[in-house]
Amino acid sequence: MNCIVVDDEPLAREAIVGLISQVPELEFVKEFSSADAAAKYLETEHVDIIFLDIQMPGTDGISFAQTIPQKTMVIFTTAYSQYALESYEIDALDYLIKPVKPERFQRAVAKAMSYKKLLETDTYVVDVNDIQENYFFIRADRKVFKVLFNDILFIQGLKDYVVLFTTDQKVITAMNIKTIQARLPLNIFIRTSKSYIINKHKISSFDNNTVYIDQHEIPIGNSYHAAFFEDFVNKKLFSK
Repeated sequence: MNCIVVDDEPLAREAIVGLISQVPELEFVKEFSSADAAAKYLETEHVDIIFLDIQMPGTDGISFAQTIPQKTMVIFTTAYSQYALESYEIDALDYLIKPVKPERFQRAVAKAMSYKKLLETDTYVVDVNDIQENYFFIRADRKVFKVLFNDILFIQGLKDYVVLFTTDQKVITAMNIKTIQARLPLNIFIRTSKSYIINKHKISSFDNNTVYIDQHEIPIGNSYHAAFFEDFVNKKLFSK
């Protein structure tokens, strides 16, 4: 996967370029000190991943990320943790806090590789059909599979796709998250951000900003915060 680095700090760019050089699957092609310069480059060149700072002179990283091509993945690299929720609201693939540790960088790259493989592998692109009482059917690899709602841990929106994380697999469909949300029962599923729908019954714990399902951490977006806590705190679902 080819990638660019966008950061106004030379030392920060150098650090990310150094991490990229340690990953054989990544090809570093260019670095930019501003989002505006990177935007001009993207007008003529395809990029798989952008490692993007948030606070920069001129156009900030959040605003720039909202304008990039749909198939380009964004991994934010920033010294400020307070932008994490906002980054997931615009479909960022990951959010790395500076100084970025090599193992954390590797996890972000692994996630990017996984999504790229899913998007390019036809057998994982599925169609959702025929909603029944406690399951629906999905079409994949010239077969139709029955998926129980109870087996779904959560659903993540990624650009024009959604990824269903179940108890034993991940499948992807060329469908936006709003469309699949309309096909799910509200007594089981709830939207927690622009990019995530969770199975209420799979929640291990939650705090003010995050839902935990097994080893997964799922953000609670500002626009969905009130509805989530109305459902889980005021209705006392965990008191039984």
